Amino acid sequence: MSLDLHFLLFLLLRMAISAAFVVTASIITERAGPVIGALVATLPISAGPSYVFLALDHDAAFIAQGSLASLPINAATIFMCLTYVVLAQRHSLLVSGGSAVAVWIVLASIIRQFDWSLTAGLAANLIAFGICIPLLAGYRHVKMPLVTRRWYDVPMRASLVATLVAIVVSTSGWVGPRISGIIALYPVVFTSIMVILHPRIGGPPTAAVLANSAWGLLGFGMAIAVVHVGAANFGSTIGLSLALTTCIVWNLTLWWWGRRKRKAAAVS
Repeated sequence: MSLDLHFLLFLLLRMAISAAFVVTASIITERAGPVIGALVATLPISAGPSYVFLALDHDAAFIAQGSLASLPINAATIFMCLTYVVLAQRHSLLVSGGSAVAVWIVLASIIRQFDWSLTAGLAANLIAFGICIPLLAGYRHVKMPLVTRRWYDVPMRASLVATLVAIVVSTSGWVGPRISGIIALYPVVFTSIMVILHPRIGGPPTAAVLANSAWGLLGFGMAIAVVHVGAANFGSTIGLSLALTTCIVWNLTLWWWGRRKRKAAAVS
């Protein structure tokens, strides 16, 4: 088997694995409602596979450096969510979704101009989430209508994430860790949620999923910081494993806390 064919087959396998993760998570999101759906959407189901495949091709220093670029991008993602949530209350998918993606691209373009330290990246996240979480709170509680899946939903989701993984894996060798870290954090799951659910159930219920994702996305930012520290000190495998554990524990804690609050409200 030639080297080019081997690379192509391995790339297709990576794309298929990543697509399977995102499709499964998206279906759960539709069926579970905005709260559970948001917790699932903020797990590393898109960026995670991208980083795993980067770790297979590059050393721990590459992963550690890439995660420093990813960390402030997480702050850009929460501003993307805020933009969509606010505009989706009264505007079409084209206006609200297009504006949200444009905000992400502009912020990502600004972020890539700077060399980020761990402290600066964490500070950017704290400031961004400190602004956005209170503003999103009023949009969280919307009843999720029944969603009827159409034939093109799954192929479209799979194509989005597979394309992202293909870009990250294929270009990482010449764009370097910083650009790879930025591309890997493009919010594929949130984009697919907007594109698929908004025309189907309307802006406010779709916006509720993204609004509920704020706290989970904050935990995802912590996990990115864990990737950097873990990869730099213990290697890529340990760094990525600790990051996944961080995301799962954080989201389970959010689920437990929300359930406890609902029980307390029901008793009172």
